[in-house]
Amino acid sequence: MATGFDASRLNAVAAMADRYVESGKLSGAQVQVAYEGEVALRHTVGVADLDDGRPLADDAIYRIYSMTKPITSIALMQLYERGLVLLEDPVAKYIPEFANPQVWETGNAQRFETRPAANTMTVKDVLTHTSGLTYGFFQSHPVCELYAADKLGDFAVPTVSLEEGMKQLASKPLMFEPGTSWNYSMSTDVCGRIVEVVSGLSLDAYFDEHIFGPLGMNNTGFACPTEDLGRLASNYALGPDGNLFKVSGNGPNMAEAPAFLSGGGGLLSTTNDYQRFCDMLLAGGKGNGEQIIGRKTIQYMASNHLPGSKTLNDMGQSTFSETAMEGMGFGLGFSVVLSPAENGAISSVGEFAWGGAASTAFFVDPVERVTAVFMTQFMPSSYYPLRRELKATIYGALH
Repeated sequence: MATGFDASRLNAVAAMADRYVESGKLSGAQVQVAYEGEVALRHTVGVADLDDGRPLADDAIYRIYSMTKPITSIALMQLYERGLVLLEDPVAKYIPEFANPQVWETGNAQRFETRPAANTMTVKDVLTHTSGLTYGFFQSHPVCELYAADKLGDFAVPTVSLEEGMKQLASKPLMFEPGTSWNYSMSTDVCGRIVEVVSGLSLDAYFDEHIFGPLGMNNTGFACPTEDLGRLASNYALGPDGNLFKVSGNGPNMAEAPAFLSGGGGLLSTTNDYQRFCDMLLAGGKGNGEQIIGRKTIQYMASNHLPGSKTLNDMGQSTFSETAMEGMGFGLGFSVVLSPAENGAISSVGEFAWGGAASTAFFVDPVERVTAVFMTQFMPSSYYPLRRELKATIYGALH
């Protein structure tokens, strides 16, 4: 047993996962808790596919959706460390189509008025989701409808390249002036394109060379090799009859990388691979014997970067986020706990985290030296309080 945990009390974490599967709320789940990189709990329950009854493999592959975002953010900050990108740089320096953004004023998706943006959209704005961009699937604003018309920020993967997709994105009005509010958005896809432009590599090639290869994340990528499709867990949602139905299966199309390499939500991964990523974050940028990124850079990324040290609740416009907004700040690619009491969940000040649309989640606690990775395939991630219960059970098991 890893130092720091009461072994018997950690059983509550496994029991939580079991309850969700046994009650039919999830098809399967896998949870891993580690202290200082040493695994304290690993628990796998359920099946990978309800139709064929395949047990959920220990090395199952999952769609991690927005847990791609911290990886893309690390990639961009690696380029920052090399002096190739500055946070104050205009996004238009790398993607010229963003040079003259328009801000939404009034109207509807068919007929609307805009005005020229007074603020420049910067690299920091896209790292912190204060860019004025949004997602098409939100359906909370006419701008979302404009995105959806071009299949931008939806769960259907665009058929255009990342380069072309960013040109389309730049043609849409912004929801607000850059730097003035927070809205969960396609900002991290913009980060991914900046990585491509600056590095001269496609996003998948950059990840392989500078993150996945060095860390030994050999099962993480934008596609699932044909020979590994049997390890891929099917993705589910709740039907009107209260039963799970498959929203995406294990089709052969999953074996081919899409044209649009989404830095905001396109990766597949495993619990072991994402543990390697978390270990690196906890260890100040070092993993698998490689210094992936600087210790001070990690500390800086995991600080609250919202203007005036505000919380997400103070800044937010989103109707949806992968975290509770109260007591929470946002760094360069992660949510950051500012007040556990206001957040309403046991944690440490400075804990940083994020999750994915299929209810996957991770957190890194630099104070307690604890990490957690939770994998499942259920949408939407906001339907069950999985992440809140995960934290309650894990923190309750600490010595």
